[in-house]
Amino acid sequence: MPEHARRARRTDQRVFTLVTGLLVALLALTLLSWTTAGDPSDERASEALEDWGADSDEKSGWGPSGGERSGPLPGMVEEPDRPSGYAALVANPLYGTGRLSPLPCPAPELDVTDQDSMEAFLHRMADCLDDAWSTQFERAGIPFTPPQRVFWDEPGASPCRTYPSQAGAFYCRASASIYIGTGDVVEKWNGTRNGAVYVSLLAHEYGHHVQGESGLLEYYHEQRQLEEDERARNSWTRRSELQANCLAGAFLGSVRVGYPLTDDDLETLITDAKATADRADGPEEERTHGSAENSARWMLTGWEEQTPGACNTWGVADLSLVE
Repeated sequence: MPEHARRARRTDQRVFTLVTGLLVALLALTLLSWTTAGDPSDERASEALEDWGADSDEKSGWGPSGGERSGPLPGMVEEPDRPSGYAALVANPLYGTGRLSPLPCPAPELDVTDQDSMEAFLHRMADCLDDAWSTQFERAGIPFTPPQRVFWDEPGASPCRTYPSQAGAFYCRASASIYIGTGDVVEKWNGTRNGAVYVSLLAHEYGHHVQGESGLLEYYHEQRQLEEDERARNSWTRRSELQANCLAGAFLGSVRVGYPLTDDDLETLITDAKATADRADGPEEERTHGSAENSARWMLTGWEEQTPGACNTWGVADLSLVE
């Protein structure tokens, strides 16, 4: 066969092979489109993509937002979510956990003039608070980590403020810590030797930690900061402080047998609650802790009911109870 004929034949073969390959590819794509057309999984996939970017915060509460995964990865244990939004204030699962367990919490001997004795006393009472509230959070299905403790006898600083402070004690959510000056509080309470007063102070600050761990403190701070008027901000603060009073009372009531706390101790606690309330003649801008009557009322409510559900200051319709 002549050379030019062989070349022409090879060219024809290459063209034929190329055309055949294109036809096969086109046929495969056609078959694939027939197979997948009308597959309902495509529609579900499209809807899933739309839902992934949706904002689910319309119903504030337990559910995660937007694109967060809805379940744990294989081999991992899913961490329960904390309540959030308005529901964390008024319908917190912690409110439905019933009475605090009456755990034994015998008070150690206390010498208020000895800072080591004060520190040991506060640590022992904080241990009882850890046990009591860990149980309640477990019942509620909310993750809980006890607060750190800083019982100072020298000046220092927290992420929230420096100390000593005028109050002698405070809670800092940024570090999830309770700060108490072992000598400052004794001086502030005129050297009283009744340990119940210091337990009440500790339990009140611990109450703010309970608020933080239950999810409501974050929403409270967000909403309070949105208020442009100082009086409106103070109305939020009062509800928070009065709830902490009640939560403290709930703990104190639950350990009154094991501590033990007497009727005289209760009178001392009520008197103290009134003394640390807002002054009746104080300016409106400084009214952040509630009236003496309400401060004592919420403490006593906690003492008698011994349940977080009795301490829902956010759901109170009668505003006179949170003034």
